[in-house]
Amino acid sequence: MNTPTEKSEFKQSLSLFDSTMIVSGSMIGSGVFIVAALMSKQLGASGYLILAWVVSAIITLMAALCYGELAGMMPKAGGQYVYLKEAYNPLMGFLYGWTSFMVIQTGTIAALGVAFANYTSVFIPALSPTHILLDLGFIKISAAQLLAICIIVVITIINTRGIQIGKLIQGIFTSTKLLALGALIIAGIIIAMNGHFISDNFHNIWNAVPSENLDGTPANGQPISGFAIMVVMGVAMVGSLFSSDAWNNITFISSEVKNPGRNIPLSLLFGTLIVGVLYILANLTYLAILPLHGSKEGADVIHQGIAFAKDDRVGTAAVSVMLGNGAAYIMAALIMVSTFGCNNGIILSGARLYYAMAKDNLFFKQALKLNAKGVPSKSLLFQCVWSCILCLTGSYSSLLDYIVIACLIFYIFTIYGIFILRKKQPDAERPYKVFAYPVLPILYIILASGISVDLLFNDTKHTLPGLAIILLGIPFYFILKKTLAVKSS
Repeated sequence: MNTPTEKSEFKQSLSLFDSTMIVSGSMIGSGVFIVAALMSKQLGASGYLILAWVVSAIITLMAALCYGELAGMMPKAGGQYVYLKEAYNPLMGFLYGWTSFMVIQTGTIAALGVAFANYTSVFIPALSPTHILLDLGFIKISAAQLLAICIIVVITIINTRGIQIGKLIQGIFTSTKLLALGALIIAGIIIAMNGHFISDNFHNIWNAVPSENLDGTPANGQPISGFAIMVVMGVAMVGSLFSSDAWNNITFISSEVKNPGRNIPLSLLFGTLIVGVLYILANLTYLAILPLHGSKEGADVIHQGIAFAKDDRVGTAAVSVMLGNGAAYIMAALIMVSTFGCNNGIILSGARLYYAMAKDNLFFKQALKLNAKGVPSKSLLFQCVWSCILCLTGSYSSLLDYIVIACLIFYIFTIYGIFILRKKQPDAERPYKVFAYPVLPILYIILASGISVDLLFNDTKHTLPGLAIILLGIPFYFILKKTLAVKSS
C-alpha cells in the first residue's frame, strides 16, 4: 500500500532494486578488506573474530528493521533527522544533522575518496600519498589528496545531473562489487580445501591470545577470558560496525522512493542482510587461507598472517594466496570500484539530509534549491566543499575514529523514538510495524548501549572527541536560532 509522501518537487523514481543498491552499496567500502587485521590483533582468536562480525551483522539488521517502521511512517527527505525531530524536538534533529555534516557523512566521503586514490596509486605510483606536491609546513598536500578531491567533485557533479544517472551508477557499481566479493569468497573456499589453515584456525577457536592491547601496545602473550574478552570484543567491534555503517542513508532519500511504505523497509532488510552475510563469509575465507596469528617480521603473507598483513590489507593478502603476484592489482581494482560506488551512494543521499534541515531553517537556505533536474545541487555543493576541506587537512582518518560512538548514540535515540512516536502519534499510518515489538527495539537499545558504555570507558581517546563534536552543536543551534529570529524580525 502506498503511503502519503511529502509534497515537494522530488520525484519518486527509485525502485526496490535501486533502494537496495543504495543500502548495500553505501555499506561496502574498503573496511571489510582491512579491519580484520586490527580486530585479529585485539581478539586473538578466530571464534571471537567471526563472532564480532556476526554480532555486528545482527545489530545492524535489528536497527534496519526498526528504522523500517519510521521510514514507512515518515517517507520524507532527511530520514533520520526527521525521525529525531518528530520524536524529540528540533534540537535533537539538528544535533544529528550537525554531526553528520561535520563528521559522519563528510568524513566518510573524504576517507573513501582518499582510499580510492591510495589504491589508484597501485597502478599509477605518481598518485601515491607519499608523493607530496605542496609543503607549506602547517599542511602537506599529496597527489592522493588531490585525486581524492577530484573524485569527490566528479561524483558530486554526476549527481547534480539527476537521480536517474545517480541510481544507474549505484546499481552498476554495487552489483559489480557484490558479484566480485562473492566470487572471491567462493574461490577462496575452493582453494582452502587443499590447505591446512582451516584446521589450524578453527582448532580451539575460543582461546583468545591477543597480540596487541587496546592502547596499541604489544600484549603479554597470555590468554584472556570472561569479562576481559567482553571488553575487548566491544572495542574491536568498532571495525566491523564501521564497515557495516551507512545503511541508513536510504532514509535520507525516502521522498524519491516508489511505494516507500513497502520498498524502504524491504530495502533495509535485503541490503543489510546481503552485506552482513558477505562480510561473515569474507572473514571465514580469510581464516580458511591465512593463519590468524602471524609475525610483523614475516617474510610473506603466510608468515605475516591476518593480524600482521602488510598495511592491514588482509584482502590483498588473501587474494595473493589465491592468484599470486597479480593480487595487489586485482584487489586495488576491486577496492576502487567499491569505494567509488560507496561514495556515490553517500554523496547522493547525504545532500537530502541538509535539504531537510534547510526547510527548518537549520542549514544554509540555499540548500533548499532544486535544480532543473530536481536535485538539491546547492546542498550537494556544500557537502562537497566540506568533504574536500577534510581531504586537505588530513583530519578525516581521525574523524572516522569518532564516528562509531556518534552513530550508536543517534541510533539508540532514534530507535527509542519508536516508543515515543507510538504514544505521541498513535493514529499515524504505519504501513510496516517493527517485527517483534517491543522486544526487538529494546534488545537493540541494550546491545548498542552496552557497546557504547564499553567504548566510553575503554576507548576514551576516540569516544570523548566524538561526544565533544555532538555537544558542540548545542551552542551552534541556539546561535543559529537567534540569528534567524533577528533576521525575521
